[in-house]
Amino acid sequence: MRVFAFLILCLLPVSWAAACDGRMISEDIFGPPVCVPANPQRIAVLDPLMALGILFELKVPVIAAPLHAIQDDAIRAEAERQSLVDLGDAKQPSLERLVALKPDLIIGTSIVQTGSYDTASKIAPTLLIDHVDWKRQVRLLADIVGRSEAAEADLAAYEARLADIRKRVPDKRVSMVRLSPFGFNVYLDGPAAYAPYAVLHEAGVRRTDYETTTDDTVVKRPDWEELGQLSGDILLYVAVGGYDTAPDDALVADVTANPFWQMLPAVQAGRAHRVGRAAWNGFHGVASAHQVLDDIERYILTTP
Repeated sequence: MRVFAFLILCLLPVSWAAACDGRMISEDIFGPPVCVPANPQRIAVLDPLMALGILFELKVPVIAAPLHAIQDDAIRAEAERQSLVDLGDAKQPSLERLVALKPDLIIGTSIVQTGSYDTASKIAPTLLIDHVDWKRQVRLLADIVGRSEAAEADLAAYEARLADIRKRVPDKRVSMVRLSPFGFNVYLDGPAAYAPYAVLHEAGVRRTDYETTTDDTVVKRPDWEELGQLSGDILLYVAVGGYDTAPDDALVADVTANPFWQMLPAVQAGRAHRVGRAAWNGFHGVASAHQVLDDIERYILTTP
């Protein structure tokens, strides 16, 4: 099938790139400027997290995406409702299916899909979006699909709620860690913070010194002994045993029974709380930001 797809790609016309009847997008993307159709109707998404979630929030129809990596049940349900074609592995999407679908726009992420860019761009205009602030990505995608007004309304509602929460955040330090079968991931508060942790910062939540940086470091991977640096008054943790959620509970039981875990200050104080993976590991836009704010209200604002 891959040989068949390659032969088809060699024969595909590239007239869509010869003259731009839509808009040229040049910032925050991988590769040269891309001509985006004025009103794309057959969008294939290679990024099953941010791009797919944002497009769903903006009520934009999508025809295909890698479905296996979706972390949020609501996003999965919407993908099923729209009968999206599964493109397989997000790192190596099915070129055969893309060719057959005849998309008019392909959207992905430069962090994962640069290896597919040359081939995908022969099928349709292809935007691989760089790692940018999540609100900037919302606005970029909204501009691409002509939904900027809706995006600004969603962001304004988020900002209003954020401002209210910021006034009520207690003067306490909060630690945050992701549990995985391969160890611990501590996503940092810093200039390049992963989106949910950027929301924490915007809400006025202070992390420990160990979890804060002034450079572009995104994550630390402490071992059991270094885990003691998570000295916050409150500890939030998320379990990610893989794409499948089935192993998560066993992972939590194993980690939380360890004496090193039991020694953490927040654990000893009864202030350790498990949060959902949908927002904290599969962040996908304004809805995820509100889920983070939900956890702040539930676990941080209520702490005496």
